[in-house]
Amino acid sequence: MDALKLLVDEVRLTPILISDPPLLNVQGVHQPYTPRLVVEVVTRGGVSGLGETYGDGVYLDLARPLAEALPGHAVTDVNALFALAASVDPALPLAAEGVDAAGLRGVRTADKLRLSVVSAFETACLDALGKTLGLPVHALLGGKVRDSVEYSAYLFHRWAAHPGAGPTDDWGAALDPAGVVAQARRFDRLHGFRSFKLKGGVFEPEREIAAIRALAEAFPGRPLRLDPNGAWSVETSLAVARELKDVLEYLEDPASGTDAMAEIASRTDVPLATNMCVTTFEEVPEAFAKGAVRIVLCDHHYWGGLHRTRELAALCRTYGVGLSMHSNTHLGISLAAMTQVAATVPGLHHACDTHYPWQTEDVVTTRPVFRAGRLTVSDAPGLGVELDRPALAALHRRWLDDDGTLRDRDDAAAMRAADPGWRPRTW
Repeated sequence: MDALKLLVDEVRLTPILISDPPLLNVQGVHQPYTPRLVVEVVTRGGVSGLGETYGDGVYLDLARPLAEALPGHAVTDVNALFALAASVDPALPLAAEGVDAAGLRGVRTADKLRLSVVSAFETACLDALGKTLGLPVHALLGGKVRDSVEYSAYLFHRWAAHPGAGPTDDWGAALDPAGVVAQARRFDRLHGFRSFKLKGGVFEPEREIAAIRALAEAFPGRPLRLDPNGAWSVETSLAVARELKDVLEYLEDPASGTDAMAEIASRTDVPLATNMCVTTFEEVPEAFAKGAVRIVLCDHHYWGGLHRTRELAALCRTYGVGLSMHSNTHLGISLAAMTQVAATVPGLHHACDTHYPWQTEDVVTTRPVFRAGRLTVSDAPGLGVELDRPALAALHRRWLDDDGTLRDRDDAAAMRAADPGWRPRTW
């Protein structure tokens, strides 16, 4: 093969706004529209590879100089992306620190932001390489160890509709245990999900305990998870663990911080999972040494791409820590990438999270179909998805037409628009 065909000729960045339901969490409520960024890496051979990540302004600020610097590099040289991203944006760390309210992954740093941008570029390079070679991405990662990947239904307390104008759906409200169970039954009927995860931290713990109990009664023996995104104290976390020890598959980030998680873990037999206190390799040694978590929720957007996700999986196997997969609002490009890397990871004993069934809009030509809660791993070249350019253009037009209020995800601002006196709560 002519090596010149593998050189990057052009990188296209398309920020978009996609519709999102009024899903509640500890930080507030999802906005009517959420920003995402679609990355296209075009080779000199005329092949276009796709990636997707967060679309807020801080991510765009990182993506633009990297997109300008990448042409001339080979799509095979994904290891160079991290150094290249750092070299073209030395000033970002001065303004990037803070709490990650959108991804709900603990403290946000410039390095974490950079990894989330690099992840989309790496995925796009692998997609382009796979299409050029006629190989699926999983083959580029060493080959699949399973033909399908199991996903979990992602349940939310939610409003029936956004206040004022915005996208609508027919799901209705879910503000009590009966509403949560009805939501779960619909996910079971539509997609066949076998396990269920409830986003907690919205109401007082007793109310969320009741919702999990109602799910356990409606779906006896099914794996159940509860994730309050660090909203509880150590004592509240232990009280919830005692109440639900007989029905929970795991309790995800009940409290915030490695020390709090370690104390909880030392006082309960309920497995603790995280996508908040372990989201970079630098956070692994302390958390594993202290026994703070028994399951890490990987996320290629967090960790810097598909190769680094596999590196995390190897670490977890080495230390006897379980592995699952985290999700945030995403489209079909990310779901394809999640499925490709999950197919290559041995020891993935927990169903992966996905928000995808909540998303009614997409930029791929064919929506993936869950059967019995699983996605078949595509053997088509690359990620196995194709870009729907008219849909991409329409969602980009929405981003262009926005006055700037929705280009950065802010669940707290969306909640205060409905309830000016609202403040995040802890228990």
